[in-house]
Amino acid sequence: MTQQLKEATPEALDELGPVDWIVVEFPGSRFNGQIAQALTELVDRGTVRVLDLLLIRKGEDGAVDFAEVSDLDESEIGGLRAYEGALAMLLSEQDVTAVAEAVEPGSTAALLVWENTWAAPFASSVRHSGGQLVASGRIPVQAMLAAMEEDDRADDQADDHEQGD
Repeated sequence: MTQQLKEATPEALDELGPVDWIVVEFPGSRFNGQIAQALTELVDRGTVRVLDLLLIRKGEDGAVDFAEVSDLDESEIGGLRAYEGALAMLLSEQDVTAVAEAVEPGSTAALLVWENTWAAPFASSVRHSGGQLVASGRIPVQAMLAAMEEDDRADDQADDHEQGD
């Protein structure tokens, strides 16, 4: 796909959406491919397009093993094999090595790169208007849940204080 991107017309490249990546760690190497169904649903709805996917296994001794989708059996990856032919292999060896450093020993991680196809028309419009992305961010779900729990606690304390007056 990297070659396909190089050969694509400027018009086709103009329609690309924003590209994101994540690393999802499974402590104890309990990765079993169950995420495949959710990812497939996103692809089937046209929400995302998978560009790259890599599994990283880190032994208890810190030894790292990288596996492309083609290297894994069905019990490990579920339906993720469907993306094998379309993957762009966008990640460099340096990228993968840096990501592997963050994986805890005794864990397996999935490194996923995807295009947000839902946002492609908006991104194209921004580019045609002379705009450019200058900042982006992501708030982890765990942080959102913690903030909401803290807000609930503060509300409860305020209610208790008001009732005590």
